[in-house]
Amino acid sequence: MLKTSSPGGVYRKKSQNAFTLTALVLLVILLALVSISVGSTMIPMEEVLGSLLGIGDGGSSLIVLQFRLPRVLAALLVGAALAVAGALLQGVIRNPLAAPDMVGVTGGASVAVVSFMTLSAGTHSIHWVPVIAVVGAFGAGLLNYVLAWKKGVSPLRLVLIGVGISTAFGALTTFLLISGPTHLASQVLNWMTGSVYGTGWKHIMALAPWVALFIPLSFLSARSLNVQAMGEEVATGLGTRVQRDRLLIMLCSIALAGAAVGIAGTLSFIGLIAPHMARRLVGHAHGVMLPASALIGAILLQLADLAGRMLFQPLDIPAGVFTAAIGAPFFLYLLYKKM
Repeated sequence: MLKTSSPGGVYRKKSQNAFTLTALVLLVILLALVSISVGSTMIPMEEVLGSLLGIGDGGSSLIVLQFRLPRVLAALLVGAALAVAGALLQGVIRNPLAAPDMVGVTGGASVAVVSFMTLSAGTHSIHWVPVIAVVGAFGAGLLNYVLAWKKGVSPLRLVLIGVGISTAFGALTTFLLISGPTHLASQVLNWMTGSVYGTGWKHIMALAPWVALFIPLSFLSARSLNVQAMGEEVATGLGTRVQRDRLLIMLCSIALAGAAVGIAGTLSFIGLIAPHMARRLVGHAHGVMLPASALIGAILLQLADLAGRMLFQPLDIPAGVFTAAIGAPFFLYLLYKKM
């Protein structure tokens, strides 16, 4: 006999999810305000709010609006983009170990951007970087798909081949770094580690269109992902165009991951961790899990960037150091559970 949820149970679940999403939004806002307030120059919260409202004094407003606010916004956008990209990959591949950096997408974007930066000798326009990164990410995704094909694509093969592609692209990126101009080495190395240090409004303007277009498109794919989770035969029987939807979802994931890498470098494991945390909080339904993943990704990168700024002053440690330190043990834990 089939078990069905009572209307009251469904209502309570929706109410809990709405409360969780609201709490995550408030936490994002709180962390953003704290990140703007703290630093080498401490700015009281009332002055931060005044600067954001356009009524602060000149010195505080300059620091808030021109230096800290763009960095905070970059962390929010990049974290959300990577988290949604990871959630889409895990949904379409149906593998909890899938993430942009696990299947080679991040590595392809990294190679493309480092090549572009090296060939342009530092004279490149920031608006071209996300485009170049998306092209590299798409090339890596296509290569992974072709190599994983063997009378169909196995999710496990996608992950294993993706790890190999990531390793190969990492070696190629290192070669480009060594062979490039010496004066660009420090800039490229900092970017490769993964950081939102030095981001300004031009970076926000370059990234925002990608996030504004592809995250809403990703949310629209929630129903298809929910149906595909029941299996390809069931999804086809329900009228879902599985292959078309998979392609569109993969393109959204690659575009988000590539654009994020183009701005902030190869930040590891956010696309892996955030979707798992979101499922624990709101369940597996993608309609609520994708927004929760975006908010958690923004929170994780915000915390990593804040830790990099404050824990080792006056040094500014790249956020990628902290995401890798947290993500590597988490990946081993997931791998152990999978086995």
